[in-house]
Amino acid sequence: MTSLATDRIIVGLGTTGLSCARYLRAMGIEFQVVDSRQSPPGLSAFQQEFADVPLTLGEFPQALLNGARELIVSPGVSIATPAIRKAREAGVVITGDIDMFSRRVKAPVVAVTGSNGKSTVVSLLAAMARAAGLNVGLGGNLDGAEAAPALDLLRQPPKDLYILELSSFQLETTQSLNAEAAVILNVSDDHMDRYEDKHAYEAAKQRIFLGARHIVVNRDDGASQPWHEAARVVSSFGLNAPQAGEWGLVKSTDGYQLSHAGNLVLSASEMRLAGRHNLANALAALALGEAIGLPVPAMLEALREFPGLPHRCQWLRNLRGVDYYNDSKGTNVGASIVAIESLGEMLKGKLVLIAGGIDKEADFSIMKPVVRQFVKLAILIGRDARHLAAAFKDSIEITFAANLTEAVKIAAMQAREGDAVLLSPACASYDMFSDFTHRGRVFAEAVEGLQ
Repeated sequence: MTSLATDRIIVGLGTTGLSCARYLRAMGIEFQVVDSRQSPPGLSAFQQEFADVPLTLGEFPQALLNGARELIVSPGVSIATPAIRKAREAGVVITGDIDMFSRRVKAPVVAVTGSNGKSTVVSLLAAMARAAGLNVGLGGNLDGAEAAPALDLLRQPPKDLYILELSSFQLETTQSLNAEAAVILNVSDDHMDRYEDKHAYEAAKQRIFLGARHIVVNRDDGASQPWHEAARVVSSFGLNAPQAGEWGLVKSTDGYQLSHAGNLVLSASEMRLAGRHNLANALAALALGEAIGLPVPAMLEALREFPGLPHRCQWLRNLRGVDYYNDSKGTNVGASIVAIESLGEMLKGKLVLIAGGIDKEADFSIMKPVVRQFVKLAILIGRDARHLAAAFKDSIEITFAANLTEAVKIAAMQAREGDAVLLSPACASYDMFSDFTHRGRVFAEAVEGLQ
């Protein structure tokens, strides 16, 4: 239904739209909601909680949008959408949940964006802050049981520190984040269906630095640097030897050592996180923690114990000298290449790879170099297993399994001390599982069941 014009309109339901509605209701502010979809995510929950709030589904009503004072645009809706652009041209203020959050938050905020690694870095940093005795609010674009949309965090009891994972979509509508510490971890081509070009994508990411008191950068990625010359960089991280005030890696006879300003602080072998990409994530968290004053001993204590996030190169167990890793979220070729290479570089032995599912017409041949270098056996499952086999046939030994549980049993028999078993399918999961999390759970249960 369409109602009379109102000052504030939430554009787009879903998780963020619902959090905006709950926040405005708690603040006693009237609003209504529009969504271009007839059945958007969160519709049932919204109708139960906000039966009295006007809701318009279908095409955006231009006259209604133009008559508002403020549009609260959900991340899933581009501000380049013609209806949003025309409303802005008519003088309507465009904002989003992170901008609303930044106006009300009282405690320091750490803001993290990037193409890869965001979830691991914010979750690890939260563990470090909690080890230091802080009461932490964790959320933003992050999923998971302990995370919440940013505005939902403000409806909880006050925190000492807020740590937010932010997408470029959220940053598009952010005007004054004023984070205590902010970082762009890295930038690679992504969301090119939303942005005109990579420069526009990077420009959205750069908004994380607006008003930031401390800026951390990735020495290995030029796109991590702030564009504004006046921005103050206080620390950096990278996978090379660090200089004064920097975090980095030093190669020794015992493997890689995490180092700060020339001082070795932790051996990579002491971490449960695996892979060079996770060494970068660990160094990013340490640099951010230092920027906000977390004590190094507490950060290292948390880093030793942090197992990684579910389904993202997550260490599960060591059995007879073989480590088992769940990278079920590796649903495409690029993600699996990173997982194979990152783990393979750290191993004394070789990888036993479990892969397969729905191939999404991917080119698996580009995996051959890392597979040939780091994998001794590929155990293939799922609908398109033979497509992977055709790509790998001249590189490594291949076998097939009827299901994931059988694949784990074969892997356990073939792996030797110093090897690792990695589930990184490079494929979608829907031929055998409801989604990648279901696939990861089945893998974890099978690994736990090994004797």
